[in-house]
Amino acid sequence: MTAYVLTVQCPTTRGIVAAIANYLADQGCNLTDSHQYDDDLTKRFFMRVHFTAETGAAIEALRKGFAPIAETFEMDWAIYDATAKMKVLLMVSNFGHCLNDLLYRWRIGALPIEIVGVVSNHMTYQKVVVNHDIPFHHIKVTKENKPEAEARLMAVVEESGAELIVLARYMQILSDQLCKKMSGRIINIHHSFLPSFKGANPYKQAYERGVKLIGATSHYVTADLDEGPIIEQDTVRITHAQSPDDYVSLGRDVEAQVLARAIHAHVQHRAFLNGNKTVVFPASPGSYASERMG
Repeated sequence: MTAYVLTVQCPTTRGIVAAIANYLADQGCNLTDSHQYDDDLTKRFFMRVHFTAETGAAIEALRKGFAPIAETFEMDWAIYDATAKMKVLLMVSNFGHCLNDLLYRWRIGALPIEIVGVVSNHMTYQKVVVNHDIPFHHIKVTKENKPEAEARLMAVVEESGAELIVLARYMQILSDQLCKKMSGRIINIHHSFLPSFKGANPYKQAYERGVKLIGATSHYVTADLDEGPIIEQDTVRITHAQSPDDYVSLGRDVEAQVLARAIHAHVQHRAFLNGNKTVVFPASPGSYASERMG
């Protein structure tokens, strides 16, 4: 059996679910997992269906047959091979906790992606990346060379076939033009102290204010700095007895976990853009079955 994922978003109307279910049944497919959401505010309908084709129906044939239904309901849709691994380009600066976490999850099979390269504006993690047999691209960024640096970045994206860029604590601001060109295909991670604690040493600022919750936010990148549609968030509770170093350590842990979950949602086609927000469906049963913990 071949496993597929169908994603749909369209204007809200009657008959969408029935049309999808009937089409898949007619093609000899079996629905193994399905989630849907009807947004009353935006009048948009979202659906993700995980299904198998016992007859071995080819993906192109499924797409061709579904096209008339999609046109009827004005759908923005796609059918994916559920076993295909998305090509991901990681970007990092001098904080390596998220990079190292992603490399470990990728190595043990806990994150179903194909890492096609790592881009950095520093040489700090070159050896780490090369030791994983992953291409490392050093692209220095200054105020003077920013357009040239982004042109090199896009060349790497095109040459590697990257479908998703992950800013694993990459500390450079991307241009509005790049954000628009890669809309919905760049994911960022940062602490959740914004906008209260900006600039350098946010964890020290939080310590000095006696903050009791440390959090992280992962979101799609837009031209509005750190304000893109949120995919995943989490927090960890702390006490008065913990030091500024504890704040940093706990913050790094939650950042790594939140980023990994956000990537997982995107590559499994569970995250949908919905204006300034997202619709994120739960993981399918068995989606973590291939994970190996060593």
